[in-house]
Amino acid sequence: MLDVNEIMKILPHRYPFLLVDRIIEMESGKRIVGIKNVTINEPFFQGHFPGHPVMPGVLIIEAMAQVAAVLAYSSSDDSVRSKVVYFTGIDNARFRKPVMPGDQLRFELDVTACKRGIWMFNAKAFVDGKLATEAELKATFADKNN
Repeated sequence: MLDVNEIMKILPHRYPFLLVDRIIEMESGKRIVGIKNVTINEPFFQGHFPGHPVMPGVLIIEAMAQVAAVLAYSSSDDSVRSKVVYFTGIDNARFRKPVMPGDQLRFELDVTACKRGIWMFNAKAFVDGKLATEAELKATFADKNN
């Protein structure tokens, strides 16, 4: 549905911090599914952990937040085109399974609410159909100069 070039038109992130490779499903204002292919070439694997590479949990959460930003931006009107989506909160994060090189992360996010400009999401990350990470995320739009 959206490849990495289309994602980069929405998100300000770039390598090595762009953590979403593809959006494969999106229902405006409701739901999104994104993909991240995890490779041994990721710069964080040099130090996390030598001899036992594991994707840092904070980067899995960041990847979920980037997928959330794509949905919020794509679901909003033209008034947000000059703004950026900021990740504003995380609750109930749980890490269920380590993510390793060669894994493909599938992010499934559902909008739980959008009140007073705050988007709320139920976010899950799966590897091979097994839950790896879950969290409740919040995001909002702000001017790029703030």
